[in-house]
Amino acid sequence: MAITLDEAVKIIEGTIAKAEEFSIKVNVAVCDAGGRLIAFARMDGAIWAGVYGSQGKAVASAAFGRNSGELAERAALPTPAGIAAAEGGHMIMGQGAVPIFRNGALEGACGVGGGTSQQDEDCAAAGVAKL
Repeated sequence: MAITLDEAVKIIEGTIAKAEEFSIKVNVAVCDAGGRLIAFARMDGAIWAGVYGSQGKAVASAAFGRNSGELAERAALPTPAGIAAAEGGHMIMGQGAVPIFRNGALEGACGVGGGTSQQDEDCAAAGVAKL
């Protein structure tokens, strides 16, 4: 079962609620298992670079089915770096995204950009927890 737009919006709302608890402004992207964007939101005042960061982290998390931060130290290795290059360079293997699994199947990921790496990941996890 694919993530619906309504579900993606719930994830975004949960992510933004957590960002508000941290008093930070974030960008949040929800993508499907193929790394294609389903929904995106940018909080008023969020940095523009987070637009790309949130989506890139979500793509990496969906591609590997892991929190994007777990990929950071592997990013320079030939296989992950080669996959990222072949994919078109859209992946960002840095902390701030979590995969979305349902019934054991990878359905997508939520990526966040705008806070610290840990805040971004915590916000993404809070959003995914709303499913």
